[in-house]
Amino acid sequence: MTRLATALEDLRSLDALAARATTLARRDPRAKLVTTLLFIVTVVSFDRYSVAALLPLALYPTVLAAQGEVPPRMLLRILWLASPFALMIGIFNPLLDRAPMLALAGVEISGGWVSFAAILLRFGLTASAALVLVAVTGMHALCAALARLGAPRVFTVQLLFLHRYIFVLAGEAVRMGTARRLRAGDHPRMTPAVYVSLLGHLLLPAFERARRIHLAMLARGFDGELRLADPRRWHRADTLFVSGWCAFFVWVRLVDVPAAIGTLIAGVSP
Repeated sequence: MTRLATALEDLRSLDALAARATTLARRDPRAKLVTTLLFIVTVVSFDRYSVAALLPLALYPTVLAAQGEVPPRMLLRILWLASPFALMIGIFNPLLDRAPMLALAGVEISGGWVSFAAILLRFGLTASAALVLVAVTGMHALCAALARLGAPRVFTVQLLFLHRYIFVLAGEAVRMGTARRLRAGDHPRMTPAVYVSLLGHLLLPAFERARRIHLAMLARGFDGELRLADPRRWHRADTLFVSGWCAFFVWVRLVDVPAAIGTLIAGVSP
């Protein structure tokens, strides 16, 4: 199975996981969405050289993944496929910022390497939290929660359509790639010209299929409104869920927890 096919299967599994009766399935989608957005805001609010101070925030996606029974291996596969984007963002930091910042085991480490590590850590925290959110809620419920929170209807509908149509495009790309490999013979590698040709053959049928899907939806009475078969109501447990995690985020943001623990250990050591 190709990497694209594996990623496509993992993305399908995320929605399948949301249908299970887990601890987090009882929480209102708005509570999980708001908490995750606050988590992302907390992560990106740290200084660009903050690495150790971010580590306690890994508790949030870890706890949610455990409560939602999300397989860690599947999350790691998706993060690994998306990691080149984070690498490309910070790969030049060590070249642009060469000033020594700290020494580790006698080796001086520049600020560029520290900021590069911080970028990778931020990516891992935010991406894993977003993936776990989809896995424990479902994309349809998330888009409906956005609409109930006041997001523009055009945005929520387009987001849901984008998620649905990714599988159509990716599935067609997998089939085209399989057909090309079966006919490639002794030339398995693709040249840029072949890439361009395959992309054109992929987008043109996709555009026509999207038009047919839209006409079929209109024929069935689609009016742009997102509806859930079982819309959940906000309960006291949802308030406790949001307030508890928000208090944790504020505490981690205001207090350098690893430094405080190190100071405490140093202070009590003989």
